[in-house]
Amino acid sequence: MKLGPRYKMPFKRRFEDKTDYKKRLGLLLSGKSRLVIRTSTKHVQVQVIKYEPEGDKTLLSAHTQELKGMGWKHSTSNIPAAYLTGLLIGKKAKKKKIKSLVVDFGPQRIVKSSRLFSVLKGAIDAGLDVSCSEEVLPTEERLKGEHIVKYSEGKNVPKNQFSKVKPKNLGKDIEKIKKKIMKD
Repeated sequence: MKLGPRYKMPFKRRFEDKTDYKKRLGLLLSGKSRLVIRTSTKHVQVQVIKYEPEGDKTLLSAHTQELKGMGWKHSTSNIPAAYLTGLLIGKKAKKKKIKSLVVDFGPQRIVKSSRLFSVLKGAIDAGLDVSCSEEVLPTEERLKGEHIVKYSEGKNVPKNQFSKVKPKNLGKDIEKIKKKIMKD
């Protein structure tokens, strides 16, 4: 590490690759609240965050674990679960009179038709105004989990891959949870 008198140490969060301050400034200059999407290997968490001079304020939050309370029996880390979480945050935002947001993916790798964009598709379907290109959003087939069902019926699938719940009823379960979310 350099210790000379002209060396300027970078911000801690920049040094740890947690915050890109140039992107963050662009998001904050929009004047809109941010739809912050974070994924892990098991879950997806979505928050609506508003900038304030004292610090960011979280207005709303949704997590894939909330789907379990609605009767979701499948994995909380797949595209259909992320889509339903996006619907959930969208409905919560509409109740609080939040209409327009700017999306914040953070330092995550952005891949077309991924869980990140399925959350975004769910928020748009719930009625939020978030600008996004249609070509990066996942197809209806992927949102309904048909790709998971097709994979589970394949020949080279490990026996313990789907040990909890067989995904044959995935499409019906998605529609059931979607109706619950939209009804509330």
